[in-house]
Amino acid sequence: MKIGIVLYPTFGGSGVVATELGKALASKGHQVHFITYSQPVRLGSFRENIFYHEVSITDYPLFDFQPYETQLASKMVDVVKYEKLDILHVHYAIPHASAAFMAQQILKAEGIHIPFVTTLHGTDITLVGKDPSFEPVITFCINHSDAVTAVSESLRSDTLAQFKVSSHIEVIPNFVPPTLPVEGQRAYIRSKYAAENQAILCHISNFRPVKRTEDVIRIFAEVRAQKDCKLILVGDGPERYACERLCRELKLCQDVIFLGKVRDTVHVLEIADVFLLPSQTESFGLAALEAMSVGVPVVSSNTGGIPEVNKHGRSGFLADVGQTAQMAQFVLEILAPENYAQFKLGAQQIASDFSLEKILPQYEKLYRKLVPNKP
Repeated sequence: MKIGIVLYPTFGGSGVVATELGKALASKGHQVHFITYSQPVRLGSFRENIFYHEVSITDYPLFDFQPYETQLASKMVDVVKYEKLDILHVHYAIPHASAAFMAQQILKAEGIHIPFVTTLHGTDITLVGKDPSFEPVITFCINHSDAVTAVSESLRSDTLAQFKVSSHIEVIPNFVPPTLPVEGQRAYIRSKYAAENQAILCHISNFRPVKRTEDVIRIFAEVRAQKDCKLILVGDGPERYACERLCRELKLCQDVIFLGKVRDTVHVLEIADVFLLPSQTESFGLAALEAMSVGVPVVSSNTGGIPEVNKHGRSGFLADVGQTAQMAQFVLEILAPENYAQFKLGAQQIASDFSLEKILPQYEKLYRKLVPNKP
């Protein structure tokens, strides 16, 4: 099957999942065409069955804001026609689903039928979708998609509550691709960040307010008061400066390491002992799942789709948003020598339910429903 994947090519969860999905489909023999404005950060080097089509933005002086949606639709039309795609899979509603609908109608006028799947990832519904100016477009795009998926039951419920949706929304959760173990390197890399007797706490995000990254610092401060440890922060964004300032105020700078953006975050997670995710809301919590997949227990807020991933008392603990003191106590409970091995095993076991080999066939089944004459 020839599949076009439209995505944001950045470090965000929707782009990561879309890229890893495309790579997995290509490894199974499907021909995958990525369509976006720059090469996806997780795409990596040359791979069989993978093609990249860049949407070029015209620097035309008439426009104060470049018409990306229109140019994206034009690129989709071009790729579908000349690469003879069977299906489009767009990740994130705005503007990808609306551009896909426009492309579909243009192609229909030329006698070409191209179905498209829209996958809702979270902030396209919970953040952008709450803006009334976007509501009619998002509602229209969902209802005119040939199939719609959401990455969690929580996101599906939010979508149905906020929009007048007549389409069926199928829940296909996020997944973690298999990673090659680097056990021989782990001890060496870990030694560069912490002493043998120190625990390493970790947080990965885009440092937006919804991630509550200052809460990560406060949790760490309380844990550090009782246990020698380090904190590794991965990512960048608008809240980073506030986090750096808070570290200075709490005199934590020597024990907090800001790595900035990292392409392969799994190698950071492999040296961590506990992952922190105190977000205001998460539609799924992909970073938590990635941590669990390498045996790192998670302490998180109990909001949105996170409880569908992080199981209280098994893979880690859940607490109400903003309850930093309780989260800190949960971290200490996990790190207790008599508890840690049990939580590590629990994290890996639960993460196995979200393995690529279990999730990928669900997407393939959906594609075959829409393109029944293709293998």
